[in-house]
Amino acid sequence: MLARFRHRSRVGRALAACLALGLIAFTPACDKVPLMAPSGTVITLFATSTNVPLNSETEFIVTAIENGTTSTPSTGGGTGGGGTGGTPTTPTSPTSTSSTGAGTPVQNGTLITFTTTIGRIEPSEARTTNGQVRVKLITSSQSGTATITAFSGGASGKLENLKIGTAAVERVLLSATPQTLGASGGNAEIQARVEDTSGAGVPGVSVTFTADVGTLSAGSATTDSSGVAKVTLNTTAKSTITANVAGKTATVAVALNPRTGIAITPPTGSIAAGQSATFTVNVSATANIRNVVVSWGDGRTQNVGAISTSTPVTHIYSEPGTYTVTATATDASGFSEPAITTIVVLPAQPPSVTVTSSNSTPTINETVILRATVSGNTSSILSYSWNFGADSNQPPITITSNQAPASWNQQGTKVITVTVTQASGPSGDGFGTVTVRSTTGTIKGIKQP
Repeated sequence: MLARFRHRSRVGRALAACLALGLIAFTPACDKVPLMAPSGTVITLFATSTNVPLNSETEFIVTAIENGTTSTPSTGGGTGGGGTGGTPTTPTSPTSTSSTGAGTPVQNGTLITFTTTIGRIEPSEARTTNGQVRVKLITSSQSGTATITAFSGGASGKLENLKIGTAAVERVLLSATPQTLGASGGNAEIQARVEDTSGAGVPGVSVTFTADVGTLSAGSATTDSSGVAKVTLNTTAKSTITANVAGKTATVAVALNPRTGIAITPPTGSIAAGQSATFTVNVSATANIRNVVVSWGDGRTQNVGAISTSTPVTHIYSEPGTYTVTATATDASGFSEPAITTIVVLPAQPPSVTVTSSNSTPTINETVILRATVSGNTSSILSYSWNFGADSNQPPITITSNQAPASWNQQGTKVITVTVTQASGPSGDGFGTVTVRSTTGTIKGIKQP
């Protein structure tokens, strides 16, 4: 009985529409009056996908429920069943702004009309079956955030924040296969995966590729159903590739294996000017190396020759500073390949000098042999400048020997000094004392601090 009453009430609404149009005497014309949703109907739109590709078709399911109860939606600014929406917000995913319905489907054949801010809806009008219609959003090459509205009579519903094309892009992930090519170069496949905020791939968007070295098979490519776009790089040198989608970028580097395997390792620890610095030069065990030349960065070079294994090479820097050292290997075919490292050379330090005597208790006018012992020198010693102090029978002298004879004509404590000069680096000073006695005495050798 209730179903029959509902049917009669619907017929009554259609007859009332005919009367309003003055068509009660013309039954064929009255049949053409569209059936609209009654007041209180709730229209809700459901998207089958959160992101819509460009130049595609995406289906939407729309339901129309009579006797729905309206409520203020928590997001969006749409209305449903004549109700008033709340304060609009900016949703991050497609949000239907219709209110929840709690009744029965509208009469079959109820007409629902659609509009969209991007693309077009086909069909733009549809009639319900069991309270539902299915329509398609057809997009073009325009990206953006779409709002789709469905309305019938006084009822309406919206689907907002539907991201189309590049509007859905959150990030780009770039990879290369292989990421390291052979020494002479070759091809690598470059893959850009475009993702939305949830990590899902974004299909149907164009990715722009650039490379600083080498050539790409295409300057752009469109993502597939998994959100992946691919191009091929051809290069004979290390190359950095950049992918760009709507301002979101990512980079990846494709390197080349060294042909000679040349590498140079600096010494560990600190090195001062004038000290010997030992570097280690390595080449590939399978390479046929004809020669290795090391440029030390201070204007000097060294020919290491044909090596086949790890080889130590030494060098002395005369001045402090930061030096770039380059080892260049040339194989049997004439191919040359460099390896680079750096070294920081500290200022040279003066050597320590200790003075000792052959007799620690000389008497007046007794000749003793003084010895200067040098430690911490960074280069070879060129000369020793001696000063035997007061009452000495010998004047100051500069000699190449670290030993010198001396005697004194008065008793007491005598101070002996010596200055050591290096081939490179600062000089070092040392001193010592002896006590001259008439019959007995003592001598002290003092090491320079």
